[in-house]
Amino acid sequence: MKKFVAGGNDAGQRLDKFLTKLLVGASKGMLYKWLRKKRVKVNGKKTDIDYIIQPGDVLELYINDEFFPNNSDEKTEILKKELPLKVVYEDENILIADKPSGIAAHGEDGCLLDRVQSYLFKKGEYSPECENTFAPALCNRIDKNTSGLVIAAKNAAALRGINEKIRDREINKYYLLRTEGNITPPEGVIEGYTLKNERERKVYFYKSEAPGSKYCKTLYRTLGSDGTVEALLLTGRTHQIRASFAAMGYPLCGDVKYGAKTNDRRDFQQLRAYKIEFKFSTPAGELEYLNGKVITADTKF
Repeated sequence: MKKFVAGGNDAGQRLDKFLTKLLVGASKGMLYKWLRKKRVKVNGKKTDIDYIIQPGDVLELYINDEFFPNNSDEKTEILKKELPLKVVYEDENILIADKPSGIAAHGEDGCLLDRVQSYLFKKGEYSPECENTFAPALCNRIDKNTSGLVIAAKNAAALRGINEKIRDREINKYYLLRTEGNITPPEGVIEGYTLKNERERKVYFYKSEAPGSKYCKTLYRTLGSDGTVEALLLTGRTHQIRASFAAMGYPLCGDVKYGAKTNDRRDFQQLRAYKIEFKFSTPAGELEYLNGKVITADTKF
C-alpha cells in the first residue's frame, strides 16, 4: 500500500485525472476496477471516480508497485543541469521565457520545458519530491525554429487559468515576421483553412474548407518597407503564419519549406513571437492582476 497526501497542486482535479497522472500504464478500466474493489481509498473510504481532490486528502492505493514511477533521481539530475533561460517576466504564478530559435519547446533534451523546470528547481520553487502529479508546464508552444515568448505556469491553478484564457481567446499573441517582398494590401485579414500533411510534415492553406482541414484567421499589418509585418493570431493552428503568408505569395525569409529562396543563408525562418497581451473579458480569479498587462520581447529575429 502506498499513501499520498494531496497538495495544493493536486486539488481541484477529478480522482481519475489524478490517478492517470500518478500511475504509469494504468488504463481507465483498471482505475474503475480498483475503485470497485476498494483498492483506492480517499480519507479511508471508497470514493467515486469523479470525486474532486481536496487539499489534505489522504489517498491509500493498494496497487502493485509496477504502476508507480521511480524516476525521481533521474529527474533531479536533469534539473541540476546548467541550462540557460531568458526570463522576461515572472511572478508567483507564471513566468514568460524568450525561447531562442533552434530549441524545441518540449520533447528533447535541453528543451524549453527542461530549462524552465531547472530554473525553478534551482530557485527552490519546484521539487519533484514534493509533488504527486504536478510539474511546471508550458501554456503555449511555438515551433522549434521560431523564437519568442512562451508562458509557463508555476502551479496547477495558474496552468488551468492560463489555458482557459488562451482557449477563450483572452490572451493575444503577436508575431513579427519578415516576408520576401512587400505585402499587398499592407494591412488585412488572412482567413481560410489549414490541412496538415503528416508525411511531408508540412501544412497547406486553402481558401475553402477541405476534408480534415481546420479554420484559421490571422490579422496583419506591415511595419516598414523591408517586408517586416506584425501578425495577430486569432486561431492557433500548426504553421498557421508560415502557410498563410506563403499561400499569399509572400513566404517568410529563410523559410525554404514554404517557398523562400534557397539561396537565403539564414538558418531559420524570420518569425518571432514578440508580444503577449492579457486582455480578459471574463473573471480570472487569482490571475486577475494580469489583465491589461502587455509583455514585449526585443524585436531581433
